[in-house]
Amino acid sequence: MRDGLERWRGAAGVADLDTGRPMRPDYEHRIGSITKTFTSVAVLQQVATGRIGLDTPIGDYLPELVPGERGRKVTVRMLLNHTSGIADYMLPAFPKLVKDPGQALDEGQFHKLAPEELVRLGLAAKPLAPRGKYAYANTNYIIAGLLLKKVTGQDPESYITNNVIREAGLRHTYFPRSARIEGPHAKMYESFYGTIAPARDYSVYDMSWAGTAGAMVSTMDDLNDFYRRLLGGKLLCAAQLREMKTTVPAYEPEAGQEVAMRYGLGLFTLKMPSGGWYWGHDGGVFGAGTWAMSTEDGRRQAAIGHNLMKYERFGDDGKPLPNPIGDALLAYMDQALSGTPAERVHGVSPVPQGLPAPGQLRPSPAP
Repeated sequence: MRDGLERWRGAAGVADLDTGRPMRPDYEHRIGSITKTFTSVAVLQQVATGRIGLDTPIGDYLPELVPGERGRKVTVRMLLNHTSGIADYMLPAFPKLVKDPGQALDEGQFHKLAPEELVRLGLAAKPLAPRGKYAYANTNYIIAGLLLKKVTGQDPESYITNNVIREAGLRHTYFPRSARIEGPHAKMYESFYGTIAPARDYSVYDMSWAGTAGAMVSTMDDLNDFYRRLLGGKLLCAAQLREMKTTVPAYEPEAGQEVAMRYGLGLFTLKMPSGGWYWGHDGGVFGAGTWAMSTEDGRRQAAIGHNLMKYERFGDDGKPLPNPIGDALLAYMDQALSGTPAERVHGVSPVPQGLPAPGQLRPSPAP
């Protein structure tokens, strides 16, 4: 975490269950959907040049990829804020995920998926919400990557590397070139809500299934650097940063409740239990969870990575059971960002119903 010029790093637990190797705070880590913020910055850079219009239909750029009514009515903005009415491709891409998650993950470990195929699967699947309503879908950001490729003539990963990662001065952030993480890292264990027992290491994995929606690797220090520079106006001009921070409700609240999470363009704002609102994103891939949040001016920040995923358990009614890990993560992040003493945030409630769990980027549904 950071507060102005002050910085603190810490780690707990083990990086390898077999050897007992301890976790370190400078390890490289798969950051999942935090990749979306980088992809959105790249698209907004092209908006600033006039090559992309936020409210232009995606069919104007990619008519063969997104044909018909969707191509005419889904805009670039709708892709970036998940109001496109396009479904996620995860279940079609991993068809055994619900019945046998372990087998699905094992079979997909070295399987390469082209972004065009991921889009096709997403377009063919049933959406969770109609166009105009928020419904998180990785498909949106795979399309955004292909849009970048169309207007820049470069692979989107190369464009993001040269114009976002390097522009931000990040030294340990990259799209992996193989199934392996290049630098020192922890093993990453997937439990899939207890259906994979004991939890299995998936730190070696072909990330083509995530692409410009979630394939990147980074460190917690790099993520704090990135969000501080982004929120401080160093990566986008003021007009595009305003667009990025223009949000929609991320869920439908119960009667009389406040919406505690709103999604912009690859960036969300979240109200913590102690009352403050913060900006950032979370990410989750098989075995690795990440959460990076900042005050609006980027002065106070916290980023946390963990190497056990889908530790939650569900009751017979399909509802999540009380979970001390999620409570602890939320309390820890709240304390880090707000400076509130630990005794005042200890035992806070989990994220309000309808929100994703911290660090749990929805790569797959609960059973």
